[in-house]
Amino acid sequence: MGESPIRTLIYLFEEQRLRVLFAFILFCIKHSPSWVIPLITANIIDIVTSHRRTRDLLINLLVLILVTLQNWPINVLYVFFQSKAIREVENRLRSALVERMQQLSMGFYLRTNAGVLQTKVVRDVENVEQMVRNLSDGGFTAINGSIGAIIIIAIKVPTFLPFFLVLAPLIALFIAMLRSRLNSRNEEFRSEIETMSARVNEMTTLMPITRAHGLEKIALQTMYDSFSNVKRAGLKLDIFNAKFNALAYVTFQLANVLCLSVAGYCALKGKFGVTPGDVVLLTAFFGQLIGSVILLSSLMPQISKGFASIRSLGEVLESPDVEANTDKKQFSEVVGVVAFEDVSFTYPQSSHLAIRDLDLKAKPGEMIALVGPSGSGKSTLINLIIGFLRPQSGRIYVDGKEVSEYDLRSFRKFISVVPQESVLFEGTVRENVTYGLASVSDQQMEDALRAANAWEFVQDLPDGAQTLVGERGARISGGQKQRLAIARALIRNPRILILDEATSALDSQSEKEIQSALESLMANRTTFVVAHRLSTVQKADRILVLDKGLLVESGRHTELAHAGGLYQRLYDAQVFIGEGEN
Repeated sequence: MGESPIRTLIYLFEEQRLRVLFAFILFCIKHSPSWVIPLITANIIDIVTSHRRTRDLLINLLVLILVTLQNWPINVLYVFFQSKAIREVENRLRSALVERMQQLSMGFYLRTNAGVLQTKVVRDVENVEQMVRNLSDGGFTAINGSIGAIIIIAIKVPTFLPFFLVLAPLIALFIAMLRSRLNSRNEEFRSEIETMSARVNEMTTLMPITRAHGLEKIALQTMYDSFSNVKRAGLKLDIFNAKFNALAYVTFQLANVLCLSVAGYCALKGKFGVTPGDVVLLTAFFGQLIGSVILLSSLMPQISKGFASIRSLGEVLESPDVEANTDKKQFSEVVGVVAFEDVSFTYPQSSHLAIRDLDLKAKPGEMIALVGPSGSGKSTLINLIIGFLRPQSGRIYVDGKEVSEYDLRSFRKFISVVPQESVLFEGTVRENVTYGLASVSDQQMEDALRAANAWEFVQDLPDGAQTLVGERGARISGGQKQRLAIARALIRNPRILILDEATSALDSQSEKEIQSALESLMANRTTFVVAHRLSTVQKADRILVLDKGLLVESGRHTELAHAGGLYQRLYDAQVFIGEGEN
């Protein structure tokens, strides 16, 4: 998509070319009154001025009525074929985007803002749709009107054709230059609007801080200044707009007057065979030709915007950062033996290794705790296990199978992850807990909720498990959201369980209850636990202490708490803080 937006646009509509062709033919038919009416009008004037038969007048009037009436059914057909083609491409683009998003590596998402991707799916596709719609409506109108005018003038009054072909583009060019200056003023106004929008967002975000520190007057003054800038830019735009419209109107009408004067003079003097009807014909088509050229020039900003959106979509659709799963072997079952052999990983545009020369082996039934200061590599290690990241060196094995040779999607069916920040969608409790599972009994759901210490609060909700949790779980507390996330993981009966600060949003009592429930659920499963609160990992079979990507210590809590290393320093610091709070 990055090479040529025009070629991309043609490619997108390749499967719709018949619909586009039918739409164009239908448009030409339904738009025929724009050039037939001036022609018929000219004929009627000539019939009247030359006192020809009434029958000739009636025939022209009948043709005029038929040409006008056909617009209704033909226009409906045109819109059907046009919209069918555009909506198919719109749907195809959005489908291709979300399919590609499911294929892209997690590294891509670490570098890309979620809001940007949402804009591509919604706004950029909409911009392409609007550009094509404007091109088909405005572009077809301009092309049909200008070609029709030139052909009829070439047949009826060929001596006037050079006058048309020279003067009309010059006038249209002059108006287009005025429009370009208007566009720059529009950009200035839009910039002020965007700045004001950012200020409003900033004000609402900082409202607690503003009110807490008595800074209302400063916040209001900032907004008043932004409003004044918008008013000033808007006034300048309105005045310039008035000047542009007036000058464009005067220019357009003077050009028509010039054409009318020349055509009238020729008809009066009997030059070039111009009849009274031809005067009307020439004036009408001259205005139509200028209008068509101006219309084409006015479409340029929309075309530029649409092409920019096509390039933007190409950033996703043509991204090479794809998780390669096609034609790879499948995991039909997973026991849960995870092994790292001399694994190292570096993030793009970073000169430091996030994981360095790591060797690790975890077996089913083991609880492996990952601890260390921020930036030590805990999350990187988890993402390597899941397959979101691929090591630059070394190998990762699951049940003795090198993961890089397998379809990671089949592997992840045997993994459940509870992230630090629980993710819920706008649905019921049941829909969130059973997300992605085809059939789950009420008893299975209840067992998972009980194991996550969530059943009691779910029962107290207005509609129980059928209660809507709101967007991102806005209608329940942070601790309740985390319990539902844990239940979602447990109901899948995973072979590998990953808890990334899974109990961080819970109070101490709830955390103890869930930890007790998790202990039985961890049996025969390989469990990785990331924790900052070291009290949560004291029962781990093995604690891996990471520092700057290196595995610096490994052992049980009782061994490490008095070993004089990093773990002891972290543990002592947390014990000291806990005693201080007490």
